[in-house]
Amino acid sequence: MHSALDYPAPGGLLDETRDADGALKPGWDYLLGAVRDLGPEVMRNREEKARRILRDDGATYNIYGKPGSASGSWELDPVPYIISSDDWSQIETGLQERSELFNLILRDLYGPRTLIRHGALPPEALFNHGGFLRACQGVQLPGDHELIMHAVDMVRRPDGSMCILSDRTQAPSGSGYVLENRTVMSRVFPSLYRDSHVHRIASFYQRLRHKLTSLSPSGDLPRVALLTPGAQNETYFEHAYLANYLGFPLVQSGDLVVRNGFLWMKSLDGLKRVDVLLRRVDDVYCDPVELRPDSQLGVPGLLEIVRSGRVVVCNPLGSGALENAILLKYLPGIATLLLGRDLRLDTVKTFWAGDEADLAHITRNIDKLIIKHAWRGSGENSAFGGDLNEEQRTALLARIHHSPFDYVAQEKLDKSYTPAFNGYNLEPRPTLLRTFAVATDSSYTVLPGGLTRIGTSTNGQLISMQEGSPSKDTWVIASEPEREVTTEASIDSLRLAQESPVDSLPSRVVENLYWMGRYAERAEASMRLLRTVFVMLNGEDRITPDATRILLETVSQITYTLPGFTAATPEQLANPEEELLEIISDGNRVGSVRSTINSLLLAADESKELLSTDTIRVINDLQDALDNLDADLSGGLASAPEEALDPLVTSLAGLAGLTQESMIRGVGWRFMDMGKRIERSLQTIATVRGLLSEACGETEQATLLTAMLTSMEALITYRRRGRQHRGLELGADLVLLDRTNPRSLLFQMERLQEHLAELPNAEPLAGELDEENRCLLEAMTTLQLTRVPHLLQVAGKRRPEVETLMTQLAGLLREFSRFISDKHFDHRSGPQQLFTNTRSDS
Repeated sequence: MHSALDYPAPGGLLDETRDADGALKPGWDYLLGAVRDLGPEVMRNREEKARRILRDDGATYNIYGKPGSASGSWELDPVPYIISSDDWSQIETGLQERSELFNLILRDLYGPRTLIRHGALPPEALFNHGGFLRACQGVQLPGDHELIMHAVDMVRRPDGSMCILSDRTQAPSGSGYVLENRTVMSRVFPSLYRDSHVHRIASFYQRLRHKLTSLSPSGDLPRVALLTPGAQNETYFEHAYLANYLGFPLVQSGDLVVRNGFLWMKSLDGLKRVDVLLRRVDDVYCDPVELRPDSQLGVPGLLEIVRSGRVVVCNPLGSGALENAILLKYLPGIATLLLGRDLRLDTVKTFWAGDEADLAHITRNIDKLIIKHAWRGSGENSAFGGDLNEEQRTALLARIHHSPFDYVAQEKLDKSYTPAFNGYNLEPRPTLLRTFAVATDSSYTVLPGGLTRIGTSTNGQLISMQEGSPSKDTWVIASEPEREVTTEASIDSLRLAQESPVDSLPSRVVENLYWMGRYAERAEASMRLLRTVFVMLNGEDRITPDATRILLETVSQITYTLPGFTAATPEQLANPEEELLEIISDGNRVGSVRSTINSLLLAADESKELLSTDTIRVINDLQDALDNLDADLSGGLASAPEEALDPLVTSLAGLAGLTQESMIRGVGWRFMDMGKRIERSLQTIATVRGLLSEACGETEQATLLTAMLTSMEALITYRRRGRQHRGLELGADLVLLDRTNPRSLLFQMERLQEHLAELPNAEPLAGELDEENRCLLEAMTTLQLTRVPHLLQVAGKRRPEVETLMTQLAGLLREFSRFISDKHFDHRSGPQQLFTNTRSDS
């Protein structure tokens, strides 16, 4: 009788776990035995733990075209892919050889082009390809290597050898996910990981960092930055993860500028020179001046300074030419010409429609071939001829015959199978391995392992992250235990860490932290008042119509959802449920709770590389609570809606606590806290103006005072201090002028004054106050000179001094915020195309 986690040999399939005689391979026997001993229940628990860790780390892969949010959780199968030491030795040697060959090809394509002159590569195959960039002719990196990082996708063939399907040479993705997978698996299966003697991967990232810093044209203390397309990119998580792990600032195109012949990063302290740029943007998008005019992802003028040797871009611009699928057809001959020998690792057999004989073969055998566009940037998906109907095949053949130079066909290789856990037992899944090589001083170092991806089912041969394919950690079994290696204390990291925190942060990131603080405080203040309103509307003691009107109007004012209740009819004020629920849950309404939290989440995404794991966990909790909001509010006002807001308020309070207690007091924290203090000041002003400007009867005034103090967490203090003399004056003083109250208006201004003194360029000129200090000082002085009894004097049915003072303070604080923004954040518009080439192709 078999255990539920036995893995019998999958009949008729190429099985990774067994040799030609049907015996379990070394490494697999120990792993499958350990999994069998754990049993289904424990494996489910471990898989759930892995999911929690991935979620807490913010590990995502953005799936384009998915309804709703584009952010998808990273999927990790808990059963690793095992490669023996002997097997890996052959793979490693073959990949080093292939990387050396591709390095020589890259140098030749943008140099002497001996491959074309000797007939090893048809000129049409190169010059017709969208990845070949003529503007990059002559660009050369220092040292022996042009190709710094190289990734390959491979599968195992029935004879046991590995066959390479494709190469990634522009901005190879996946190495960050490899690191994350390994981190998770070592935590979920610590004993199994340790006892399996798995090759460590940290040294690979050390070598990557060392190589990048060694390329700097400026010598010591190089500044290396990682260029990302932005938070909407499919692999943005690993961009932020790698930047944080390697100690490099994560930058977008707007953070960089070419000036005076160099590349500069915009920081709070001015422009800082960038020496090396590790790009995760396809090369054609990197320079809108010389490459693609409509690109918003690149830096105008970048290619010019690359040619001058004043900045190094890795991988070099133009390396997309190596991803030309036509090269695979001619690779054996190219290897003979450049290396003098055959390649150790075979490449999938490839046919090019630009060759007449190959075109005839493709036409006759399309049902057995996979058809691809030669340029990955074309946007055209691969197609297996056997899956097409007659109409689709005819249309595809017509496109091929119309543009034969653009298409290749490849043999369909059946993938090998590895065991995957489906929640109950182990089942075989098709498997694809991507691994990576990085240039060193004399050769290439190969990552011992890689990113293994598997099909979503046993029968599905398609493996694509965009289709939701899970990943596996790849364990290369060492012949003997290895010493621990860490990247955290490497010499390069110490050298890079000497620059000041101000220098290393792009102003865009700091601005996002500033708005993250503002949106978090705005959402929390809105929900605290909304909870108070819900409790009062549904409470045992009915509140008067006037008190109801003033409360609801204040809700509209502090949420900026005007006109809202300020223009409501008596009927709408008597039945406020629809408007209140919209203010909470309508994501398309600016100022709503959902809209504000979405803005907070976007700002957090844009500064993810600076956030701790605990902070990301709280942000994920906030996202979950927001996703559940509609369901929690489904009962309307009759079902304690204030409780639906509790998870959101709790998550925001947790975020505030983490940033206050765990975040380094650097410039990023300072601007985040400034955003929080500015927003809290404005929210306090709006609340006081809304609830105290109108003079009401004693009952209504008590209701409004209680609402104000409750929403500002000051009611208990008010009751303790006012055992004998409670009243409006005590409440107003507590909210406005009590410097021991962390939510009072004066407390916020004092913290802002402290922050100002610590900001870059904080020294005034010739002893004069700059604009922001002048604004803040005027606001503080005006507030401190206020006499509360005078402030609360009634004229008619209003308190005009409350309205006047709150309006004045709000104006000064908004001016203060504007001065801070103008001085420290970059608001220059991106590059604009001055003319368009409207000439049509003929």
